[in-house]
Amino acid sequence: MGLGNCYADPHPRTEHSLSKGLALVESNSVLGCTALSHSMEIRHMRVKSKLFLLLGLLMVVALAAAGCALPMAADEHTHEDGADHTHDEEMPDGGFVIGVSNTLVGNGWREQMICAIKAEATASGMVDEVIVVNRNGGPTEQIADLEGLISQGVDAIILNPTDREGLNAVIEAAIAQGIVVVAVDQAVTAEGAYVATNDQTAYARLGAEWLFETLGGSGKVVEMRGIDGVPADTDRHNGFMEALANYPDIEVVASTFTGWDPSTGAQQALDLITTQEIDGIWTSGIDYPVVEQFQVADKPFVPIVGADNNGFVAQLLDLADEGLVGAAVTNPPAIGAVGTSIAIDALLGNNPPHETILTPKVFATDNTDGLNAIYAPDEQVGWSTYVDIEPFTHYNGSADVSACKAPGE
Repeated sequence: MGLGNCYADPHPRTEHSLSKGLALVESNSVLGCTALSHSMEIRHMRVKSKLFLLLGLLMVVALAAAGCALPMAADEHTHEDGADHTHDEEMPDGGFVIGVSNTLVGNGWREQMICAIKAEATASGMVDEVIVVNRNGGPTEQIADLEGLISQGVDAIILNPTDREGLNAVIEAAIAQGIVVVAVDQAVTAEGAYVATNDQTAYARLGAEWLFETLGGSGKVVEMRGIDGVPADTDRHNGFMEALANYPDIEVVASTFTGWDPSTGAQQALDLITTQEIDGIWTSGIDYPVVEQFQVADKPFVPIVGADNNGFVAQLLDLADEGLVGAAVTNPPAIGAVGTSIAIDALLGNNPPHETILTPKVFATDNTDGLNAIYAPDEQVGWSTYVDIEPFTHYNGSADVSACKAPGE
C-alpha cells in the first residue's frame, strides 16, 4: 500500500445519516412546540383567576422547555452499554510508542536498520518514543525481549526474527492485546503479523547466477553464509542451491557460517584463499573484508558476490583496474523503515497488506553508473546508501538515517 497519504484520516464523517437525523429532530421539535402552543390557548380561556393564570403560564413554560428540546436521533452504532458510538469517531492521531527487537549487535547492517526505524518514526510525526532492545541472542532471548516490550505497553513491535515459527506464541499474544507486530528482513508465520522483507531467496539466486555465468558455467566456488538456522540464511541458501542446480559444472568446495560478523568472515576468507584453489566466492553480505584478505595475502582477485555495502561498492569501483570483478546485490537495511511505515499505517486503521517483499537489484562492475549511483564517499563502509524506498520512506535520505535520532532524542 502506498503511504503518500497514509497518515490522513481514512474514515471521513458520514454526512448522509447525520442530515436525516437532523431532519427528524426538526420535525419533532415543530410538532412539540405547536402542540404546546395550542394547549396554552385553551388554558388561557378557561382560567379566569389571575393566580391560576400565573400558575398556568408557569406550567406552559416548563412544558415548552421539555417539548421543544432536541431529541437524540437513533444511531445504528449505539452500543448496548448506552454509549453513543457514531460514524464521527476519530482515528488515533499519533503519540505511538514503537518497540524494536534486534538480536545481532556489532553488525553494521543491523545498526543501520535500527537507525532507519528511528528516522522514519521521527519523519512520520506520529511516534512519541522508540524503545530498542538490542543484544546478541537466539529465540529464547528474543522471546524474553518481546515479553518485556509487551509489558511496557508499546503500540507496535518491529522485530528482526531469529526464527520463522519459534516466536509465534509471543507474537500472537502481543497481537491479541492489540499490539501491531511487523517482522522485517526475515519472515515469521504468526497469524496476524505483518511481514516486510527483502526477497532473500532472490538475493542469493541472482548473485549466484551472476557468479556462475561470470565463471563460464564451471569452476570451484565458496558459499559464505550467515547464521545457521535463521530464516534469512535458510532462504538465501535455498536460493543459492536453486541457481547451482542449473550449473552442473560448478563445484562448491567450501561452505562457511560467518555469523554476519566482518572479523569472522575475514579470517575464514584468509584461510580459504591461502589453502585452497578457488575460482569465485559468493557471500551473504560479508564482502569488503573478503576483498581485503586477497590484498593481505597478495593473491589475485577472483569474482566476488556481496551486498550493497558502501565499502564493497567502493572496492568494485576503485579496484576494477587491479582486476577485481564483482556484483553488489541490494539488501537495504531501510527495510526497517518500511516496517515502521507499515506499523503506523496499521495503527491508523488503514489496513496495509500483511506481506511486503522488495525485489533485489544487481550492480556489477560492468555497470559503473549504477555503482556510482549507490556509492556515498562519506558513509560508513558497512552501511548501505540504498535508503529511499518509495512509497514507504519519508525521511531526508542518508542524512536522516545516519543521524539515527528517534523522536525526542
